[in-house]
Amino acid sequence: MSKTSFWQRMGFHEWFLKRDADTTKIAGPTLTPDDVYNYLVQKFSELIKELSFAKRIVFYHEYIVCFNEEDYKEFTQNKKGMFGLIVQESVAEFYKILNEYKQQDKVVEPSSNKWVFRFVSHPEYLRGDKSLIGKLMPDGQHQKKENIRITFIPRQTGIAETFDVNPEILNGFTFYSEGYYEVPFERRLLSNITTHPTIKPTNNNNLFARFETIIPDKEFAGKKIEYFMRDATILISGKDETKDQLNIFRIPSEWVNTPHLKIKFEVGDNKFYLASFGEKTLVNENEVAQSDMNNPSWVELPINSRIVLNGIVGVNIFKL
Repeated sequence: MSKTSFWQRMGFHEWFLKRDADTTKIAGPTLTPDDVYNYLVQKFSELIKELSFAKRIVFYHEYIVCFNEEDYKEFTQNKKGMFGLIVQESVAEFYKILNEYKQQDKVVEPSSNKWVFRFVSHPEYLRGDKSLIGKLMPDGQHQKKENIRITFIPRQTGIAETFDVNPEILNGFTFYSEGYYEVPFERRLLSNITTHPTIKPTNNNNLFARFETIIPDKEFAGKKIEYFMRDATILISGKDETKDQLNIFRIPSEWVNTPHLKIKFEVGDNKFYLASFGEKTLVNENEVAQSDMNNPSWVELPINSRIVLNGIVGVNIFKL
């Protein structure tokens, strides 16, 4: 006798993969990055209409997106780093949608200071299946421990249903650390301008970008460290860095090499580039080859990228 999960016993399984009894379980086509991106943007728009009231625009900050196991592996193995890029483009589109509401004199106020995306898989999903759970506030931000308010979008109807359920409901899903993405909510992007401003560095007063990191070292536990890039070329260095210069972002952690990265902004093509000198550097889950300080090997650094140093310290870059 096979053991059923809690969410199957409670009947929640039907909300996700409800199929007619006489329906043959035929897998759909393999998911593409465009499928996932369009799905997120479409559901973001639909859920706003269901959640909002009066002049207040309400939107979810956390999204748990579930796929078939093979589809998930296709993204994490053959399209490594793609989920991170999809998150970047989706969030950019979210801001555009919110700004359209602002132009209609709607009240657009976030309920959290970040966006969270969790890409997961479930063994009973077929190829092409996908579902979404939305939450107003990511875990850890005044969320009730006994219950969570989530929205299911069943595969069959595509119509969102919202319920208060026990967190145990999520036990049937398989979560992966590499499928977790957290992006700070940028209030400055909520304006009447729906396009991203172009960086035009004309003098030393201009800021090129903002960096932020949270390090595991005990004395800095839970504290966010920010750095504003004021020079066209900066160095990211570690705990042993002795130089105190404006163009050096010192991260006081033993997990960061001294030096670890050099980052530059090229005015000609309006892009950032990165060279790595540390033991290990990942940019959007793609490893960057180590190079020599005297002969740096540059790779493009997309805006809103997530950099991971030695598998421990995460650094985010945001355009200003």
